[in-house]
Amino acid sequence: MRRLWISQALLVLIFAATVGNSLYLKHLTGTITDLLEEAQILAQQEDWEEADALTREALKHWQDRELYLYTTLRHADTDEVYTSFREVEGFLRTREPQEYAASNARLIARLELVASMEQFNLQNLL
Repeated sequence: MRRLWISQALLVLIFAATVGNSLYLKHLTGTITDLLEEAQILAQQEDWEEADALTREALKHWQDRELYLYTTLRHADTDEVYTSFREVEGFLRTREPQEYAASNARLIARLELVASMEQFNLQNLL
């Protein structure tokens, strides 16, 4: 009977960790997405320096949690997000509004996909 309780406790612990990871990742990507959306608005107003600063802040949020992200997510997904950040930074430097807007939208979509892949729902279970 003791083994059954230990097994159940482990399952509850794993489930709690899964839900906690999902909530944390949703919060993190939401924060980064908000910064990138604000940067997009500033770029449309041609405030490129402030848009660049917000994008660097968003990248710093991602990099500060890099060990956690590489531990809990697929490396290909985290690499794609990092590469997308570099692409966005490049278009910010060249101040190409259409390319920047498209690249920033792709980055935001990738962040949303990363968060949705970790959500606890029937689609991800199957």
